[in-house]
Amino acid sequence: MIALSLGLVAALFWGLHDFTIRRVGGKADVAAIFALVTVFGLIPLVPIALLAGGWGAVGPQQALLAVAAGLGAVCANVALYRAFTIGPVALVAPICGSYPVLSVLFAIARGREAGVQEWLAVLAVVAGVAIVARGEGGTSSGSRAAAIGWAALASVSFAVTFGLAQWSAETGAHMPVAAITRATALVIAVLWLWQRRPNLGGLGAIWPALFLMGLLDVGAISAVTLAGGLENAEYAAVASSIFGIVTILLAWRFLREPMRPVQWGGVALVFAGIAALGLS
Repeated sequence: MIALSLGLVAALFWGLHDFTIRRVGGKADVAAIFALVTVFGLIPLVPIALLAGGWGAVGPQQALLAVAAGLGAVCANVALYRAFTIGPVALVAPICGSYPVLSVLFAIARGREAGVQEWLAVLAVVAGVAIVARGEGGTSSGSRAAAIGWAALASVSFAVTFGLAQWSAETGAHMPVAAITRATALVIAVLWLWQRRPNLGGLGAIWPALFLMGLLDVGAISAVTLAGGLENAEYAAVASSIFGIVTILLAWRFLREPMRPVQWGGVALVFAGIAALGLS
């Protein structure tokens, strides 16, 4: 149940994070946005990780897994930024939120057995998110096919990132793993920027929003990583997948993207799936 609660906290943070992306996406280079968001996120994360301890539990295997998770985080976030920049939210968010099935498969590949109730609960979450996406409201700033492709890449990358981070954190090095993952992502982003040398104009006007995104992203990834040492850690990844619902609701309220009655039913189905996971 604790892992599930951590996943719900992550969902709220990521929902706010992705809504902010929709508001500022396209105003600066995507690699530059990701690098600055990562820097802002590391500001609170590094001292917390140093004070939390657990560095002695980081062996070569844990460090390698955390570095691999950092690479996955770069792929996931860049794809996420591109998908939400194109939009609309009701199309992109459910696809990005479909990674829990892959997370459960990852756990099964490592030897965990999943019961019928768990599979039905996961499918309910994914189905609910898909139902919410049935509406065609909202505007797109590019090819919807491209938006779907980037969102699918984000989904796969998130599943890999969470699986590797939780695997690395199973020895108890939760916050060190989160710090290594984010630091690795920053190094990769900086190297990418150095190789491309894009125009960094536009960052000055949106840096407060990027600062907020950094705090929200680190809070969310830390919550999911903390679940790594708990029973049924994959439930955190499943629960966090409802961030798409949070983003869609914010877009409905503030960007006036319409929601049909059947979509509200999808919201209810998602929460029913989350409740079923908590009872399994």
